[in-house]
Amino acid sequence: MVKLIPPVEPSALPPSARLGKVIRDSFTMPAADYALIAVLKRRCLLLGIAIKKSELLRAGLAALEKLPDENLAQVAAAVESVKTGRPPGKKKKKKKRKKRKPERRKSKWK
Repeated sequence: MVKLIPPVEPSALPPSARLGKVIRDSFTMPAADYALIAVLKRRCLLLGIAIKKSELLRAGLAALEKLPDENLAQVAAAVESVKTGRPPGKKKKKKKRKKRKPERRKSKWK
């Protein structure tokens, strides 16, 4: 059973409670979508808004959240599915550890 929590107006919360716990994550996207982030950041700058990538993505999430289910389904269906994970490229070589030579014990008899 899902417990629904009534929405709280963000402006009613103190600044420290608005963001809550911050989570670091990484994801994969096509190069064209990644380039679109730079285009949108530039548009925001021209509007006088300095915005970071994460803030821009969060703004997009806020816009998607406001869409009716029908429109959200259309937008989600239009997004190209990509293979997750790291893109192929140069593999880092593991550093070889130097082997230590065992110390020679001095003989008692010499």
